[in-house]
Parts: sequence; C-alpha cells; structure tokens
Amino acid sequence: MPQLLTLDPANDELEDHDRGLVFDLVTLDRRRVLKLLGFGGISATLFTIAACGPAGATGGASGTASSGAAASAADGSCAIIPEETAGPYPGDGSNGPDVLADSGVVRSDITASFGSSTTVAEGVPLAIQLTIEDATDCAPLAGAAVYLWHCNRDGEYSLYSQAVANENYLRGVQAADDNGLVTFTSIFPACYSGRWPHIHFEVYPSLELATNEANKIATSQIALPKDACDTVYATDGYSQSVSNLTQVSLATDNVFGNDGGAQQLGTVTGNVADGYTVALTVPVGA
Repeated sequence: MPQLLTLDPANDELEDHDRGLVFDLVTLDRRRVLKLLGFGGISATLFTIAACGPAGATGGASGTASSGAAASAADGSCAIIPEETAGPYPGDGSNGPDVLADSGVVRSDITASFGSSTTVAEGVPLAIQLTIEDATDCAPLAGAAVYLWHCNRDGEYSLYSQAVANENYLRGVQAADDNGLVTFTSIFPACYSGRWPHIHFEVYPSLELATNEANKIATSQIALPKDACDTVYATDGYSQSVSNLTQVSLATDNVFGNDGGAQQLGTVTGNVADGYTVALTVPVGA
C-alpha cells in the first residue's frame, strides 16, 4: 500500500486549486507537451475541455444552473468549458499514490476496494454515466478511457484520508463503448466543507495510455444538482453533508464558481430506494 498522506479535503483541495501562476504555468506546459505528442486536440489558447451535457435537470436555491452545456455552435462543435483541477487526491501518481497501472483498477463497479482489501464503501447507490465525444463534431469517441474518482459518504478520499488510507475504493478506469459511453457503479459522494458535491474524472486517448497521467487529454469534474443532494443527505450516514451544503453554492464554489457550473452539472434521475443515475456528455479535443 502506498505511503500514507494525511490530507484534509476541506483545505487541501482549495489550496491545490489556488496555487497561483506557478501551478498554472506547470499545467499549461504539460498540456503543450501533450499537444506536441499528438494527444492535444485541445485549444492551445484555452487548454479547455468541451462538454455538452444533457439538458433537463435543475438545481435548487444554491445551484440554479441547468445541467449540461448543451448548445452546439453553428459549425457543429460543442460548447467548451474550462478544464478543472484534479485536486490533491487524484491517485494517478501526480500527487502521491498511483493506481492507474494496478491490476484491478479497470472496472465498472468501484464501490469496493481491490487487491488486499475488499472493503465496500457505504452510501446511496449512484450510477455515473459519461458519454465521451469528439468536440469537433460531437461524434462518440469509442475506445477513449476514463479514470474516475470521488470521496466517500464521510467526505474522505481513499489512499489519502487517514481513516481510509488502506483502501482504494471509489476509483476506477473504463474504456468507452461504441457510443462513447462509460458507466460506473458507485455511491453518492458527500459534501465536505468548502466544496460543492462533485466527482472527478480524467479522459485518456485509450485504455493502453490510461496507465500514465501524463497521457490524459482532459481533466474535469461533475457537479451534482442540489435537489438530489438535499434528498440523499437527509438519509442515514450523510448528516455532516447537510450543514456543509448550506455553506456553499455553485456560484461560490472555488472550482465551479467561475461559470456557475452550468456545463458540468449532471442530469440526475432516480430515488433513494432504487438508487440514482447521474449523466453528463463530455466532448473533448481528440
């Protein structure tokens, strides 16, 4: 098991997102290298990813943006959104532990740890559906790979938070099918202090290239709608998320606040008894 890093999600993700010019230049330089290597259909000016989310879901009082970015430009390309931070708990080798090359990480069900531990994360069931598309024409990117991760019901990240440092649950990699679709079986994540409820993901050109974070072509986050969060957080085990959610909104979140999170707000369907599904369509530079 990798070296224990005792980090606090409430503080460290804020610091990672706001490290200033030096951090930004390192990120931009990495993207420039990827472009030269042939992985960069990403704009050299914006270094952004594109996302056309499915329309229809709405947030509550603190999350009024509609889900997805939806509108297509006149030339047929999809609206683009800024790339987001991977945060301090990626587990991709860029900040401590690395699960990308581990046997067992390629999987659909990410609720349990793999390897020496088989602990299962508890919480309201959540299916996570991402449709990966080519931003130039919104055609499905079959064969693209997605690495996805998020916190547990207590706001802790496996591999990093002290209580779950020996776990690697709520992390997984999948290749997109012919329709560009990947579906992860997971649980609804908590709202921890300082952040709007969210799910992290990275997109890679292929499953073979998803073993090294330097090969990723996009990094972003899914924002969860407030109405679904309110319902889930009223159930057993999520009590701390209730008060945390009252202290943040999409508009004030340090990640989604730049544009209100409209283009990253997933469409959520379902209920507590049967489980929920969150969906987002994500065109990227291919």
